Amino acid sequence: MNPGTSSFTEFLGSYAPDLLPGRRMSNLAGGTPGNVEIPHATTIVAVTFPGGVVMAGDRRATAGNMIAQRDVEKVFRADEFSAVAIAGTAGIGMEIVRLFQVEIEHYEKMEGRTLSLEGKANRLATMIRGNLGMAMQGLVAVPLFAGYDTDRGVGRIFSYDPAGGRYEEQDFHSIGSGSVFARGALKKLWRPDLDASDAALVCVQALYDAADDDSATGGPDLIRRIYPVVATVTGDGYRRLAEEEIADLAQTVVDGRHDSPGGPTAPLR
Repeated sequence: MNPGTSSFTEFLGSYAPDLLPGRRMSNLAGGTPGNVEIPHATTIVAVTFPGGVVMAGDRRATAGNMIAQRDVEKVFRADEFSAVAIAGTAGIGMEIVRLFQVEIEHYEKMEGRTLSLEGKANRLATMIRGNLGMAMQGLVAVPLFAGYDTDRGVGRIFSYDPAGGRYEEQDFHSIGSGSVFARGALKKLWRPDLDASDAALVCVQALYDAADDDSATGGPDLIRRIYPVVATVTGDGYRRLAEEEIADLAQTVVDGRHDSPGGPTAPLR
């Protein structure tokens, strides 16, 4: 066994290809997904601010018209200076995230240095491309990747298509079934001088708007105390906001909607 490659995905593909996410799901499904209702994860948003980036995701997973899970995790720490989140087929997406985390760690151990943010984004694109077969059968898992570029000292956001195409987004972005509604809110609320706290609030406002119009996106559940997952990535590293911090943000948004159901408004002129 030769572990010489710096890519764990290539190593796994050489010695145990059936353990790759796309292959495993294909084997389990007998090559076709059929009519089985598989949980899907939805809306993810990311916003840059001076000195970093914020990523947030709602907690709902749906299978057809049913809520499959109310507190699913969709935003993950990729490494010290980056975060990754998934939308689409939940099972495949989570397998890809776990493999991506190992991929980055494996590279650092083999090369003795960290991979650049752009290098991480490219590695993730390659992994998504490896799932193209399952995507063609309808089992699409699309990530959103964001992190702090230690060379440039800025936060950056990367999106992907199911074929592994990689695109750098400016200022903000969203993915998932509620993304069109979330993106409208982000466009309205984003400012270049946001601080980390306000950027997190913008993300929660956008997720609220997505949940307002998309049944597959879950809003803040104040009764069950289920709130979006919100994480910041700055020069100090990855930090998932504490439950109390997110609860305060969610309460602020919900309280504001009592008086203004449409949320904050931008100046007309």
